Amino acid sequence: MDNLIADIAVFDGNESENHEAVKLLQDQNTGKSRKLYIESYGCQMNYSDSEIVASILQKEGFDTTSDIHQADLVFLNTCSIRDKAEQTVRQRLTVINVLKKQKPEMMVGILGCMAERLKIKLLEEEKIVDLVAGPDAYRDLPRLVDQVEEGDKAVNTFLSREETYADITPVRLNSNGVTALISIMRGCDNMCSFCVVPFTRGRERSRDPHSILAEAKDLFDKGFREVTLLGQNVDSYKWSAEENNKLWMEKKGISEVVSFADLLEMVAGIHPDLRVRFSTSHPKDITDEVLFAMAKHENICKNIHLPIQSGNTRILEMMNRGYSREWYLQRINRMREILGPDSGLSTDIISGFCSETEEEHQDTLSLMDEVVFDFAYMFYYSERPGTLAAKKYADDIDLEVKKRRLDEIIVKQRMHSGLRNTQDVGKTFKVLIEGRSKKSENELFGRTSSNKVVIFPKEDKKKGDYVTVIVESCTGGTLIGKIVK
Repeated sequence: MDNLIADIAVFDGNESENHEAVKLLQDQNTGKSRKLYIESYGCQMNYSDSEIVASILQKEGFDTTSDIHQADLVFLNTCSIRDKAEQTVRQRLTVINVLKKQKPEMMVGILGCMAERLKIKLLEEEKIVDLVAGPDAYRDLPRLVDQVEEGDKAVNTFLSREETYADITPVRLNSNGVTALISIMRGCDNMCSFCVVPFTRGRERSRDPHSILAEAKDLFDKGFREVTLLGQNVDSYKWSAEENNKLWMEKKGISEVVSFADLLEMVAGIHPDLRVRFSTSHPKDITDEVLFAMAKHENICKNIHLPIQSGNTRILEMMNRGYSREWYLQRINRMREILGPDSGLSTDIISGFCSETEEEHQDTLSLMDEVVFDFAYMFYYSERPGTLAAKKYADDIDLEVKKRRLDEIIVKQRMHSGLRNTQDVGKTFKVLIEGRSKKSENELFGRTSSNKVVIFPKEDKKKGDYVTVIVESCTGGTLIGKIVK
């Protein structure tokens, strides 16, 4: 997945943050006898998967809890995209080990990409771990939990070619009641040389469109006003109707093959007040049809996360990205031609990839100057075992050089984020209110179509409302304004 690579410095125009920050659950008190506690690390797909896990185990007698001390079952839904991500989990297990000594009956499991990559080694290395389940094995969790309760260790890391969890209604965890994630596909076929995701999440498979539409409509009916369509590479979404689905497709007036552009229009058509976002796109796959669909529908947000990784064509070839510097710049120009110059654009950048020269690093900086991204996820390269890069190339850039180059990238992005925000001062935007500002109970916050955070006095408005806001000032990462009637 493009938006989590190597050791990290994330800058979204506000401040650096740990993109693997733990996301905890809300408390459920529906009278069930046991408590489930989940921590999610890494990408949005892991957060979405945790909601699926909670749904599966809810039917097995588990409510969720935000207090690990109350838990009968503890899961860490893990990221394996870089070594630091795995070390974070191991450090967390050390803390949990203290709790388990006080409460020996508490079961502890590892889910997600780290589980898939290390498999049985986790049971052998981390004696505290009772259960290991990969991303495609969550339907098997009830059996695995039963196995642990019987006194055995349990593991299932089978990778499926069909599993999409399309029939499972996620339990919305830590939800603000306004925005929600919808997984539309799983896996990745791109085989970027630095990335472990194809080995931990398997091959691409797309979820059937009618289940996606049903989930989105249900969310809207429950008061949600924004959905984010998730996939390792959403532009690769493609679903072909089987015989028993053709009649449904004909009634909807769409072709037997549904592309990502088709799906965007279908979800946008549910209601004009349902905003649609998506992540992550791949430069070699995003089409004009997707851009035209975005331009056609006001409620499809004008924001694209389009990872570049490097601004040098030779490095991009070594990364097996499938495009050149020139190709990427052409796609950016086409995007801004169709969607307008105010459309939001974010990216991922890796510094210090194998054999990267100082001149090639300068190519990345010059590309940033040419594009001027709104914000970026920035990393220095960290070799991952089993990837093509680990097999083919030497990780030969000194750590201090990687860090110095990363610092230069961060400084430039900070300047660009500030510039892009300054350009919005004096403009008005439609904003979906997501909640109260962290700094003041008298202020609300929401996001523009281009995914920028705006803070403004609340007046008589509430979460879930749409308002028009004029931007009066800004910081490096936030727009500040007021509601206009």
